[in-house]
Amino acid sequence: MNITKKTIGSMAASLCLFTALSGTLSVAHAADTFRPECFSPAPDNKKVISYDKHKGPYKIAFVNGFAGNDWRITAIQGAKAWAARPENKSELADFTVVSVGNDSAAQIAAIDNFIAAGYDGITFTAVNPSAFKAVIKRAAKAGTVLVPFDNVLDTDEIVQVNENQFELGKMKAQAVIDGIKATKGKVEGTVLEVSGLPGNATDRDNHDGMRSVLDKEPGLKVVQVVGNWDAGTVQKVTADAIATNGKFDGVMVQEGSIGALNAMKNAGHPVVPFGGDAGNGARRLLSEGKYPGVTAAQAPVMSSIALEAIVALLDGNSLPQKIFLPIPSKSNADLKEGTDFFPKLPDTFYTTTGYPNCIPVFTPQELLGQTPDNT
Repeated sequence: MNITKKTIGSMAASLCLFTALSGTLSVAHAADTFRPECFSPAPDNKKVISYDKHKGPYKIAFVNGFAGNDWRITAIQGAKAWAARPENKSELADFTVVSVGNDSAAQIAAIDNFIAAGYDGITFTAVNPSAFKAVIKRAAKAGTVLVPFDNVLDTDEIVQVNENQFELGKMKAQAVIDGIKATKGKVEGTVLEVSGLPGNATDRDNHDGMRSVLDKEPGLKVVQVVGNWDAGTVQKVTADAIATNGKFDGVMVQEGSIGALNAMKNAGHPVVPFGGDAGNGARRLLSEGKYPGVTAAQAPVMSSIALEAIVALLDGNSLPQKIFLPIPSKSNADLKEGTDFFPKLPDTFYTTTGYPNCIPVFTPQELLGQTPDNT
């Protein structure tokens, strides 16, 4: 069965006005798409997309790329926990997860294999934002619904689920700038930016968001190192940066904050404003050390919302092409034990475990009961 895409033209501001490609004007508010309280259109969304209804139960796959950090492990666990819930399990004829590494050719080959095997839907975290044009066409021809999340694609041809990555980076940088100003009375000194895995859209947009704040401060020097979203790598590059540059006046980490905090502790680095992620160990150390700043998260269980979107589309519903989920964040000063971090759980546990506007939040037991293995 070929997919029939229904696209309603371009959106005007927050009212979500859409103009049909034929030139006739129609109005579609967010409420005109399926479950707008969950699948909210991004401010610059330009399309509403729907497909012919498929016959269930559905065969769905998650093709992960890079799998070497706690975030990706939790994303896989979140997807499996979603598939294990009775209300979702009854919708699935098959659910499969594979991780292929940081190789776009391998990821495309895996997606093609699932398309050839007749899968109804595939979600993935794209290794490269611009390498998937051909596979999008092949999926459309085969009738397979693609919904990437997190590391999304530079395309408007398919529904994509994300948070505002630019705003996420901006939020961390602004908290650090505010902390420096509160301490010194002005913004000056040197800050450390620990970026993510090069070549990914998320890394690019987080970096651009941070620099949109930092570059406005002429008294500020920025030292950037590559942390690959991996706590071990982040710890090494932070330690090297401290050894080379001395103490920093603020630190921002895309992912793997516990590595930076451990490096700072080992080096006897003073407490400074810190913008980081929501890993359990990172939040614990930030709270214990009374670091000013913010933890803002790209919640890994976004994987489950991408799967929710696939099922919604397979059921024949309409969704915004570009979906932005809210950014879970909290001031470091307001972090509370038992609510925002959990000393009895592993440091690797990711504390933002759901989007309550979409689905019931996952319990730690649900997530930790799942393996990150290919299966």
